[in-house]
Amino acid sequence: MKALQYLNKYFFKYKFRLLVGIVITIFSKVLILQVPQLVEESINLAEDYKNGLIYDFEFVKSSLLNNILLIIGVALLSGFFTFLMRQTIIVTSRLIEFDLKNEIYQQYQRLSLNFYKKNKTGDLMNRISEDVSKVRMYVGPAVMYTMNMLVLFVVAIIKMYDIDPLLTNYTLLPLPFLSISIYFLSRIINKRSTIVQQYLSNLTANAQETFSGISILKSYGIEHKTSVEFEELANTSKEKNIDLFKAQALFFPLMILLIGLSNILVIYIGGLRYIEGSITLGVIAQFIMYVNMLTWPVAVVGWVTSMIQQAEASQKRINEFLKHQPEIVNNNQNSSKINGEIEFKNISFTYDDTNITALKNVSFKLEKGKTLAILGNTGSGKSTIINLIARLYDTNLGEILIDGTTIKQLNLNNLRQSIGFVPQEAFLFSDTIKNNIKFGDETASDSKIEQAAKDAYIHHNIINFNDGYNTYVGERGVTLSGGQKQRISIARAIIKDPNILIFDDCLSAVDTETEEIILNNLYKVSKNKTTIIVSHRISSIKNADTIIVLENGEIIQQGSHSKLVHINGYYKELFEQQLLEKEI
Repeated sequence: MKALQYLNKYFFKYKFRLLVGIVITIFSKVLILQVPQLVEESINLAEDYKNGLIYDFEFVKSSLLNNILLIIGVALLSGFFTFLMRQTIIVTSRLIEFDLKNEIYQQYQRLSLNFYKKNKTGDLMNRISEDVSKVRMYVGPAVMYTMNMLVLFVVAIIKMYDIDPLLTNYTLLPLPFLSISIYFLSRIINKRSTIVQQYLSNLTANAQETFSGISILKSYGIEHKTSVEFEELANTSKEKNIDLFKAQALFFPLMILLIGLSNILVIYIGGLRYIEGSITLGVIAQFIMYVNMLTWPVAVVGWVTSMIQQAEASQKRINEFLKHQPEIVNNNQNSSKINGEIEFKNISFTYDDTNITALKNVSFKLEKGKTLAILGNTGSGKSTIINLIARLYDTNLGEILIDGTTIKQLNLNNLRQSIGFVPQEAFLFSDTIKNNIKFGDETASDSKIEQAAKDAYIHHNIINFNDGYNTYVGERGVTLSGGQKQRISIARAIIKDPNILIFDDCLSAVDTETEEIILNNLYKVSKNKTTIIVSHRISSIKNADTIIVLENGEIIQQGSHSKLVHINGYYKELFEQQLLEKEI
């Protein structure tokens, strides 16, 4: 249970609730264990009357009636305490589940971009949902039933030893076999539970990828192929689950068998001692009741053990990510003012997951309020420069300065809050268009939202939708065209009013006429803001103060548009090619 020790802090946090629950559990079980004693008294009373030891029938009748009423009262009171026990312990397990899910979610947000490139979304989702649910069963039902079992065992065995030690020893004879069985079955369940959760993660990841890429699957007509792959994965998962439940299935009948043996021993040994005159008939009845009262707690040992082993396996998987240290950390807790001057000094960068060197000795300086354009073929390192400015990655070699300060020494939150970023692949949330734009400024008024949409040249499209700005766009903006998604993303960046604006090839899905309108608006909006534009089109970057051309991670040309069009090289050739295409 090493992995489950991580939860001790939550037990400490809710210690008062748990202690109240434990006290209530003790009261409940101590009360219910009075019933066998009342039954013994009743049977002995009836036996004494039958044997002529008591002659007053009315006294016997009154005593039996009192005992019956006491049994009913004890049962009702015990039931009430059991209700309170569930309200404390089970509710506490839900509170711990809530806290743990929030902790995992916050950790997911802290982890660096590189982490998400190495782990599947489905696996992340499974650990915060299914694995946490398994853990909740440990902190709730497992704790509650364990307390039930311990209290019943301790109180019942003390009472049994007090009545007849010899009969108690025979009754408890099967317990060593129970302990050995639980030990071996627990180890098997732990291993199989880990495998089951891993396959469940694979299933979740497969389904998530399938649904996310459903348009591709349909366009290629490979639904049957993916269904077959999912079915094979599901069958393997089913077989692993069956293996797990085969082990779990052994617990309950084994517990019942051992309890049955205890009952047989009570009846046989108790019967012999009754014949000898060592004990009364009421003692045998009392022992049988104690043994049967222990039937459920003992039988539940298997279930509790299974829950604990599954929780151990799940918490181990959760701990893997909770203990994962983010590669990008905030090294400055004080506020940092970001004006917008950016300088790269001999920057080289290699992605550790692919070992691809994206940048090689790149140097440039962009003054505050100026515009930098980055041009180059696919894979030349354009997006890497942007990711480094937003500190989504840290550099391998060289130094990045923002306003003359090393980027690693700036407050990370202040840095990212000062950047308005429009990615190459526009991402919209499953929400209204208004809320997607407001993502850049939660306090924005309707008029500000509309102005941002006008600047992004999307307002005229939005007002033609049935619900206007309240139109839901679906997951990842699937209900909109590529150009519409890009323009809403631009509006989201504009409304943020940041000191640094970054546009990563965000006009690739719009026609040249629309592009011209948006660019004119952007030049007005980005006035006095440091702006970086990544594009494949000369028309998008020709008005930039500085243009750098990348090839294989190196700067091969640098200067203004008017300068570069007169120098033989990549920029001039691309300009002439695109000019010819426009004329045609």
